[in-house]
Amino acid sequence: MDDLKKAINEIMQEDIIKVVLSNKMNKDIKYNKITFVLKDNNKKQYYQIEKYTDKQVFHENIDVDILEEKLLECLEENYKQVSAWSDIHTFDLKISKKGKVFLGKKKSDNTQLVNTSHNKEKNYILKEGMIIEPLIDLGIFTKEGKVIKSKYDKYKQINRFIEIIDDEIKKNDFKELTILDFGCGKSYLTFILYYYFMEIKKINIKMIGLDLKEDVIKKCNDIAKLYNYENLHFEVGDINGFKYNNKVDMVITLHACDTATDYALYNAIKWNSKMIFSVPCCQHEFNEQMKSESLSILTRYGIVQERVAALMTDSVRANLLEYLGYKTQLLEFIDISHSPKNILIRASKANISNDKRQKALDEVKDLIKQFNFNPTLFNLLKQDNLIE
Repeated sequence: MDDLKKAINEIMQEDIIKVVLSNKMNKDIKYNKITFVLKDNNKKQYYQIEKYTDKQVFHENIDVDILEEKLLECLEENYKQVSAWSDIHTFDLKISKKGKVFLGKKKSDNTQLVNTSHNKEKNYILKEGMIIEPLIDLGIFTKEGKVIKSKYDKYKQINRFIEIIDDEIKKNDFKELTILDFGCGKSYLTFILYYYFMEIKKINIKMIGLDLKEDVIKKCNDIAKLYNYENLHFEVGDINGFKYNNKVDMVITLHACDTATDYALYNAIKWNSKMIFSVPCCQHEFNEQMKSESLSILTRYGIVQERVAALMTDSVRANLLEYLGYKTQLLEFIDISHSPKNILIRASKANISNDKRQKALDEVKDLIKQFNFNPTLFNLLKQDNLIE
């Protein structure tokens, strides 16, 4: 069994497209053969298992991460042969009657297998083959620029975020941009964005990352020097009260907790930023304030109140941005840490009619009255006389 595990593990070092288990150990085995085929529904990669009897085929879907475990489970005392294909090699594994394992490997000449899963190949902005140092250091790309199989979902999530920004960027002919990234953390996405702007879009940018942790900021500045990202630097600072006197074209805030998102949006508005991209996190404020007599059904159950309060929080933020002259969208964003909090606020300066702006503000006021809310962003804007 140890030899079998070792052989399967060697096969799993590559991105496997298809596996076939065949040649039953005995006639009592239920399935004549079992196949594993890589699929992609444009949201997630998975393997579809097909189990063949004489008259039927049974299907099952599994996550890519458990392929090795599932193969070993199916193989144990059941099948004598395994055929597997990647886009690089063909593997042929055989098990003798005495349990000896023989593994052969040769260069694959069956590249059409890449398309047998009926996958729709997506034209990602960050393509395989590009040597993108942050993606390599993050463990998503190999040194040759190939996506590591177990990191494919994260690769798609990062591309999703870049696509959301790209949709806005391509509407204008930007030559240069100043970008502030609030709560940048370890900043891999900040580095990837820098690469996107400088190397793919050819836009000259000045980019600043802000975070509270001094050790994280020092490490990020060291990495920026290592990558030769000359116009990217990081500072220690709090979103609440951060001062910057020059123009800011874009503000990014990812997973700023609770009202930290409100302070980031407030700063972006004060700077008259052209674009805002925000993924909120941990919206506690409304949940703690939420009261309603006529709609108490929304506050009776804790989990319902928590989720409704979070959605209301982002609706209020979006409406306030709309009132202040931003075309605002709430988009589904599959976030990089696999969090269920997957809403992204995308806002860009636009000509919005007075009627639409006033309606957005009235809706906020009605919600505040109905549920006894006291929103941080509303109060910050009101104290500066930016809203009535």
